[in-house]
Amino acid sequence: MRTEVTPINSYPKYWAECYGTAPFLPTSREEMDALGWDSCDIIIVTGDAYVDHPSFGMAVIGRVLEAQGFRVGILAQPDWNSKEPFMALGKPNLFFGITAGNMDSMINRYTADRKLRHDDAYTPNNEGGKRPDRAVLVYSQRCREAYKDTPIVLGGIEASLRRLAHYDYWSDKVRRSVLFDAKGDILLFGNAERALIEVAHRLADGEDITTMTNIAGTAVILKELPAGYKEIDSSRIEKPGKAMPMPNPYATEETCATNKDAKAEEKAAAVAEAKPFTIQPSRHDSKTTAVRLPSYEKLRNDRILYAHASRIMHLEANPYSSRALIQRHGDRELWVNKPPVPLTTEEMDFVFGLPYARVPHPMYGKAKIPAYDMIKTSVNIMRGCFGGCSFCSITEHEGRIIQNRSHESILNELEEIRDKVPGFTGTISDLGGPTANMYRLGCSDPKAEINCRRPSCIFPDICKKLDTDHKHTIDLYRKARQVKGIKKIMIASGVRYDLAIESPEYIRELVTHHVGGYLKIAPEHTEKGTLDLMMKPGMGTYDRFKELFDKYSKEAGKKQYLIPYFISAHPGSTDEDMLNLALWLKQNDFQCDQVQNFYPSPMCNATAMYHSETNPLKRVKYKQREDLFVAKGDRQRRLHKALLRYHDPANWSLIREALLNMGKKHLIGSRPECLVPEEGSDAELTPAQRRGSSRHGAKRFATKHPNQPDIRKDGQRGQGSSRQGQSARGGDSQARSGNGPARGGNGPKAGNKPGASKGQAQGNGQKPKSKGSFSGKPSSRNGNGKPARAKAR
Repeated sequence: MRTEVTPINSYPKYWAECYGTAPFLPTSREEMDALGWDSCDIIIVTGDAYVDHPSFGMAVIGRVLEAQGFRVGILAQPDWNSKEPFMALGKPNLFFGITAGNMDSMINRYTADRKLRHDDAYTPNNEGGKRPDRAVLVYSQRCREAYKDTPIVLGGIEASLRRLAHYDYWSDKVRRSVLFDAKGDILLFGNAERALIEVAHRLADGEDITTMTNIAGTAVILKELPAGYKEIDSSRIEKPGKAMPMPNPYATEETCATNKDAKAEEKAAAVAEAKPFTIQPSRHDSKTTAVRLPSYEKLRNDRILYAHASRIMHLEANPYSSRALIQRHGDRELWVNKPPVPLTTEEMDFVFGLPYARVPHPMYGKAKIPAYDMIKTSVNIMRGCFGGCSFCSITEHEGRIIQNRSHESILNELEEIRDKVPGFTGTISDLGGPTANMYRLGCSDPKAEINCRRPSCIFPDICKKLDTDHKHTIDLYRKARQVKGIKKIMIASGVRYDLAIESPEYIRELVTHHVGGYLKIAPEHTEKGTLDLMMKPGMGTYDRFKELFDKYSKEAGKKQYLIPYFISAHPGSTDEDMLNLALWLKQNDFQCDQVQNFYPSPMCNATAMYHSETNPLKRVKYKQREDLFVAKGDRQRRLHKALLRYHDPANWSLIREALLNMGKKHLIGSRPECLVPEEGSDAELTPAQRRGSSRHGAKRFATKHPNQPDIRKDGQRGQGSSRQGQSARGGDSQARSGNGPARGGNGPKAGNKPGASKGQAQGNGQKPKSKGSFSGKPSSRNGNGKPARAKAR
């Protein structure tokens, strides 16, 4: 049976409930006085501007705690140069909650090339520099200076993905758990409502925070292993056993089996073709067993051991059957409890049904907050992702089990948007989550779900136990369109097309009613070797989705286009892989705009690949391991990015040099199969082309088909016109390893979506001279046996 937990809305209310609901959580003493408060019970310090909206973490956590009866104050983007701004609301009675905001502060501040950004979508007027680097550390230090004995609770995307010893791209080294560097008392990871409410009530009951060592979804510092636990070394989990043919060695469990069943499976696997292998649940009780990871001191000097530790951490991610992790840091132990139990639909409805003002705090006046403008008319219908993409950390943060809201809750929010959002025109910009079409999808076998350790339910193939029926999503779309005052509903969240093709009726519904000219999807690459490392499907699946997309668009009488995203410089992607991707783009008449290299964000599998240059998706050994090519260094990464923008004259010189070095001189010239023209042909270009400018020069995030208008008649951007347009959807942002908000949870944890999405390129449609649709006929086959791309031969 699943773990019994206390529903988050069933705790006895704290005495301060008598003060009622605040129109906005106070940010100053004057606001506290107006509410009749003499003090705050909890103060949340955040790196984002305060927007009272369920897509912003500080608002979600603040309102959840307020609903428990606590008085909650907000210190939004305080000046971190002294302790005084952290004393503006006085000393909190219970604790400080520290979050960097909806994005990791380093990803928010620096590009994938480690260059300084000068804007910040979560700050009024898009102004950069309003939060410090490594904000969790700095904010914690200032709170400790202000009130030495006040407990500090860390949370949010930055703390969540840095809860263990982790590779830090910006310093190019392995750093300690952020809990040690920030000197916090406890760290909450993942969707933190459940853990945070328990911590708050136990502190309110007079319990010392040092005794709270067993709360799911938390990490603490201990001197020794808790009583009643036994530990097993991580190497024992990976102890070599019988060789078994598996298409994905990372898929260690698909079903829960008895001993007899497991033996039968082993015998059958020995004579059958390769297939995912089935094992019985671990003999180690998750309630009394902890897995010892290699110490921080070992990991910082051993990249192969780091890959092993990363693999073990990803295996221990099931909230029902995973074991606690323990990792030595100097003379102390980092104790990481199992992930939090997902919220039920009733609990999700409770969280999203709280009295949010749905607008920025009045202190910002008329200042524009881009992240809010992006999501003010969007609705987050679910949390979590079972895709398991290696470049993405959503699963490590929000979990693999989808947490769904009810239709009633979602429809109520649509009505709230209609009634509360200033200037609402009737268009809902998104109805989605981390992935648009995972709503109410999940494992059909509860026993298997509890024991499963697979990182993905859909790679290398869709699990037979996964329910892929999109009927709940289709019904939701149809109900939502009937809400009075709603004229148009767009789907801006990325669609997982390998799931969508399992439900053609969903594609028909989506294409007919919810695509405004463009739909963004993410093949990420064209080469099977790289796609396998990404844990993404082959391009044959993309081709099948495109066939259905074009078919239903034609039936609806619409000209609509797919906007694909691609990652450059992903670990394992060689120069020739990137060349083949560029040739596929050219043959299909795509021109990529807003190109971004892979961004190694903390905790994701691809970051372990980047650092270790080996494959943690397979058992990691010092000998006979799978070494990977990793594009490192400015020149190598610039080349991979340049290949995705093969059409830009500024990149031709670099591409020519690379083609000559690769022995691909035949791809230089004016023939249709050539990638770039010969040197000297620049003279035929217009001045604008020689400058590298284009019709998109004034539209930084525009990504469109050149034969379609930039703006729809209703004034809204065409669907999929901007990757950044998905940026502020909900908060725990950079979970996708890149540069732009993503989607996610809450905090003192941090928010719900936007995020450093991932290093990628957006397809920009056909070249102006091209006629017809994006239906080039590639010459080779890939993945699922469908035509895929032109090869560089």
